[in-house]
Amino acid sequence: VQLVESGGGLVQAGGSLRLSCAASGSIFSINTMGWYRQAPGKQRELVAHVTSGGSTMYADSVKGRFTISRDNAKNTVYLQMDSLKPEDTAVYFCWFRDFRNVWGQGTQVTVSS
Repeated sequence: VQLVESGGGLVQAGGSLRLSCAASGSIFSINTMGWYRQAPGKQRELVAHVTSGGSTMYADSVKGRFTISRDNAKNTVYLQMDSLKPEDTAVYFCWFRDFRNVWGQGTQVTVSS
């Protein structure tokens, strides 16, 4: 499985960004896709994930501001990030799990105050 991420960048506080991650290769239909992030000097943390059945989970810090969704036909997961805060600044990693754990290369999100 390969993951290709897009959509990171620089935005002012209060702004929005949308991340996308497309999975390709041999993919088991029952899987979970999501996003983790890692800020400088901090551990990688879960942001949100969504199962192939549509169940979602969010970190408390992003609830009400971020929305995760997926297109199973395209094996693509999206993360709509609204009301961004400077503390959301991090490298965001796409994550895929079936019987394997696969990581994307990461995309930088920078929120200026």
